[in-house]
Amino acid sequence: MAKLLTIQGGKPLEGSVRVRGAKNLVPKAMVASLLGSEPSKLRNVPEIKDVEIVTNLLTIHGVTVDVEPETGDLTLDPRQMRNAEHSEIDTHAGDSRIPILFCGPLMHKNGEAFIPDLGGCRIGDRPIDYHLEVLRTFGAVVDKQVTGIHITAPKGLKGAKLDLPYPSVGATEQVLLTAVMAEGITELKNAAVEPEIHDLIAILQQMGAIISVNTDRTIRIEGVDRLSGFRHRAIPDRNESASWASAALVTRGDIYVRGAAQRDLTAFLNTYRKIGGEFEVDDDGIRFWHAGDPLKPLVLETDVHPGFMTDWQQPMVVALTQAHGVSIVHETVYENRFGFTEALKRMGASIQLHRECLGSNPCRFGQRNFLHSAVISGPSELKGTDIDVPDLRGGFSHLIAALAAQGTSRVTGIEIINRGYERFIDKIAGLGADVEMTGR
Repeated sequence: MAKLLTIQGGKPLEGSVRVRGAKNLVPKAMVASLLGSEPSKLRNVPEIKDVEIVTNLLTIHGVTVDVEPETGDLTLDPRQMRNAEHSEIDTHAGDSRIPILFCGPLMHKNGEAFIPDLGGCRIGDRPIDYHLEVLRTFGAVVDKQVTGIHITAPKGLKGAKLDLPYPSVGATEQVLLTAVMAEGITELKNAAVEPEIHDLIAILQQMGAIISVNTDRTIRIEGVDRLSGFRHRAIPDRNESASWASAALVTRGDIYVRGAAQRDLTAFLNTYRKIGGEFEVDDDGIRFWHAGDPLKPLVLETDVHPGFMTDWQQPMVVALTQAHGVSIVHETVYENRFGFTEALKRMGASIQLHRECLGSNPCRFGQRNFLHSAVISGPSELKGTDIDVPDLRGGFSHLIAALAAQGTSRVTGIEIINRGYERFIDKIAGLGADVEMTGR
């Protein structure tokens, strides 16, 4: 029997929650530990599915992973690292796309890598072909097989010059994890510069890597022969922080997010204030609340950092259904990220999707027939309904909508939300939500 979450909506969420390390950093930091010749310690690690998947993948490759759940500390010892059976990798990879990032470290240490077919959230075109092309640029030989992809580097990995057509986070991570021990110098132009990328660079630098980041999105890496371990506290999850902030806004609540950091939420906080939300920053976190006045509509465009990130868009769309007037949201990062709005429309939201670019930001999707702009009219009275979670951020956005709606919502597919939100059911219950979990 699948898990079913029943939500009785209409109650403001009030109280406090704690966020730990960023889902978009922690699994990659765990992969980086493969490169070390000594154990590493990663602090502030959340209990999420992606961490479990990477822990399992590291374990089958001979890495010892010790967990301290109360403190969120992981000790990762790669000194007995070995090749894993293909069937084991396939079993433990799950729906995560993280295995593609194992390739560089595994080739440096074991001479080869194998990755199965990759899953992940169905929010747009996230092909691994570009990852493979990056690896070929370093000298890797890619053999696509029925069961997956076998990658070797018979002549070793060499530094390379790369220019990304789009500042992809995944491609930038791939280059960093491969270039740090490649022979020679690597230059990456048009790199992603998200806070999680800078935190990964800080980790690699602790290990002995030589990496510089220029203001024009160029990253320069000088390859080294050996890397040691690291001791690092992961930056807080800015996506989870923004999600709780939106939950406070939509439910007319008041939530103190312990661990939230203002610096990496600048674009979100500006938008939050424009729509009519209030926040207060202190040394331990940020308090978010609905100020009481009608929420204001706005025009919003997603962008790479330092812009308004795409992962903030979906929970903010739920808030905009409660704004008085017409809002426009232009998604420029993932072309299919508005699929989650179908459930919102069944709940009573007024949302129209358009193929045109309803914004001024440069966009790759305007001539490609994707529904990537949304017009939202509000306020809408949301009513409970049955929901099947489509993806991570869309799923949490559905929870926010259900918590604000009048009546009962029944939510399935919540396992996807576990990929990036630690103990989220306990947290919403602790904020006063009326929720019940059934099934296994």
